[in-house]
Amino acid sequence: MTTENNLSENEENKPSVEIQENEAKIEKTEENNYEEQHSDEDQHVVAEELSLADTLKEMEKIINSSDAGERFREFNALKDKANHYIHDEVEDKKHEYVDAGNAPENFSFEHPSQSKLSALINIFKEKNDHFQKNQEEEQKKNLDQRQGIIERLKNLYTNSEPGTNLFKSIREIKEEWSNAGQVAKSEFKILNNNYFHHLNQFYQMLDMNKEFLEQEYSHNLEKRQHIIARAKELENEPVVQKALNELQYLHKLWKEEAEPVAEEFREKTWDEFKEISNKIHERKTELSATIEAEQNANLEKKNEIIANIKKLAENLENANHNYWQNAIKQVEALRTDFLKTGSVPRKLSNVNWNDFKTTLRNFNTVKNNYYKSLKGSQQQNLEEKLKLIQTAKDNMLSEDWDIAVSLFKKLQEDWKKIGHVPKSMTNKIWDEFREACNTFFNNYREKSSASTDNWKENYKLKKDILEELKAISDEEGSVEKIEALKTSWNNIGKVPRDKMAINSEFNRTLREKLKLNKINELELKEEGLSENQLTDKARKIKNQIADLESEIVKLENNLAFFNKPTRDNPLLRDTFNTIDDKKAHLETLKQNLHSIISGE
Repeated sequence: MTTENNLSENEENKPSVEIQENEAKIEKTEENNYEEQHSDEDQHVVAEELSLADTLKEMEKIINSSDAGERFREFNALKDKANHYIHDEVEDKKHEYVDAGNAPENFSFEHPSQSKLSALINIFKEKNDHFQKNQEEEQKKNLDQRQGIIERLKNLYTNSEPGTNLFKSIREIKEEWSNAGQVAKSEFKILNNNYFHHLNQFYQMLDMNKEFLEQEYSHNLEKRQHIIARAKELENEPVVQKALNELQYLHKLWKEEAEPVAEEFREKTWDEFKEISNKIHERKTELSATIEAEQNANLEKKNEIIANIKKLAENLENANHNYWQNAIKQVEALRTDFLKTGSVPRKLSNVNWNDFKTTLRNFNTVKNNYYKSLKGSQQQNLEEKLKLIQTAKDNMLSEDWDIAVSLFKKLQEDWKKIGHVPKSMTNKIWDEFREACNTFFNNYREKSSASTDNWKENYKLKKDILEELKAISDEEGSVEKIEALKTSWNNIGKVPRDKMAINSEFNRTLREKLKLNKINELELKEEGLSENQLTDKARKIKNQIADLESEIVKLENNLAFFNKPTRDNPLLRDTFNTIDDKKAHLETLKQNLHSIISGE
């Protein structure tokens, strides 16, 4: 059967007179209903014959009910009855008082139930005021809603947008009017008359626009044909889910924009559209196969994620804090991937999810056990860091920069290598260590800054010495000049960091001049060397002495292969001369080494 949202054929073809008569009946009926709904408000609630105590109980029940504010007529009747009881009893007491011979003006009596009645009246007044306020707000909201409906109805026949489905719109308007809430009685009659006036105007317009109706039928038929044509194309859509989604949209268009059409086309076009829809729905088996393949792939991926999490909690002999921090980040990323991955086959969904949760719990258990075990080692780490702090404090005022700078850099490196300490001590010991380090390096920077000007002057002096060294040749006395320049160079302090290349240039020039004058650097007499420089030079001389002694022994052994080797032998003359030179060189080196060791 066709699904139509517009008025039925009989409704569409009603004569306007009949429509007006029916609507007039509706109007009268709605007015009657409204009067019936509110007629009880004009009648007094007749209470049963109740005692005063029972009357007060009934009043209390009304106050405690959820609709207390709406029952003001019933409450007022009970209130009047209670007041009547109390008044009568007070009058009886007064008569008894006067009959006893007392003056009427001296009579005073407070009824025991008066205070309770007053309290009930005050409480009910608050609830009734609240109810009346809500009633007024609700009626005002309903009035605005009904006036809006009337305005839409008016626009429907006076200013409709092209292509508006009048039949669908009028049905929606009538349904909304029927469901709209009550308004104030003073507003209802005028509002209701206004609504049915415009409703009659709409039907008169519809009756006079048969041509429009035919055009609407033709336009909607064309839409149906386009929808059918698109549905036929969807039969060949390779992505089944896409075809189903678009088919659902086409059905929505059919209901909302392709109705009504002429009667002779209604069943025909619907049956054709329905047949094509059924064929597309038959392809769900194909979709099921695709979904199954995707779900199996998702299951494989999720199982792989679970396996990766398990690996992170296994083989942990060498696991440390860094390992666990990295593992926590990896697990969080794996967890996110797991949750982002699509569904798995329904029959395995619970098992897969439980495996995932169990694996996560196991990982967290192993991780937590590790950190619990750290508590013992944290105390040891604390003791080691306290030792570093003490060393830093002992040396933070040192100005032996060559040693102290290296020391503090090593202290900082050692600090990083030591593991966690108890959380309560972390900030305290770090602040102490940082303060000691900052004290040293601030002092170092201040003193270094003060010596910068001296370093610049040192650079100028060294540059002059370098120029003098470059001018030396191999003439007599050159070695003595070189020794004097080297001593002067040694007595000059540091140069700025960006000018340190002058030291390399000096050493390179020095080696060239020594070579030119045929003298070994270790034989050079120089003064002003620092303790480290002297130690280094002594080490080099010792190595050179060992090498020379080894060479001399080797040469002398070679001479032993000859029968009675003498200097007269032309073949051995050069060997003897080489041995003599090396022994002379050896003696010079030994004297220099002795001078360094003895401090001469």
